[in-house]
Amino acid sequence: MFPFLLISLLSVTFGNPVTKTVEDANYWRNQAQDDLNQRLSYLRNTNAAKNVIMFLGDGMGISTVTAARIYKGQLNGQTGEEAEMTFEKFPYTGFIKTYNTDQQVPDSAGTATAFLCGVKSKAGTVGVDDNVQYSNCSTVQGAEVTSILDWSLAEGKSVGLVTTTRVTHATPAAAYAHAPRRSWEGDTSLDSTQKGCTDIAYQLIKDNPDIQ
Repeated sequence: MFPFLLISLLSVTFGNPVTKTVEDANYWRNQAQDDLNQRLSYLRNTNAAKNVIMFLGDGMGISTVTAARIYKGQLNGQTGEEAEMTFEKFPYTGFIKTYNTDQQVPDSAGTATAFLCGVKSKAGTVGVDDNVQYSNCSTVQGAEVTSILDWSLAEGKSVGLVTTTRVTHATPAAAYAHAPRRSWEGDTSLDSTQKGCTDIAYQLIKDNPDIQ
């Protein structure tokens, strides 16, 4: 598997000759001026959003986006760095940072809670705040947090989830569940000593009938 992967990567990087234009000082300065003029031409949007569609790319940090951008460019016969992802052309973009409260390298349970609920929390916990102790059911009550789905329902909107992973996986689960341990996706994954906890699948089906 590894040799095949290595050969595939080399074919992308070196297999196709790259035709480059002359990139002198005027090339770069004109490009920068065109970009500035385009940004300055945007009119301020004062409309109220009718609906919200939130795309959450799990693990999609700057390094991942950079690698994807280069790969996209190489597939198009370029050197790579000059390519652009579609969302980089949006008129308004920004950076955010998110993290767990108890470890420096975050996991997708705590960070999804930050994305979807606006609250930082411990690694491995879903839809709860920092008062919860990991894997301790007795600490969940009173620590549950609401999500963008709850806020939208309160405004009379319909809500739904679309995911490329399990719907009970940590990232989508943060939108509707409250669990002190992300791996408790079904009843068979619950530790028999953890009385009082309901698994994530149960919460989706029984506690969230409004999710379409």
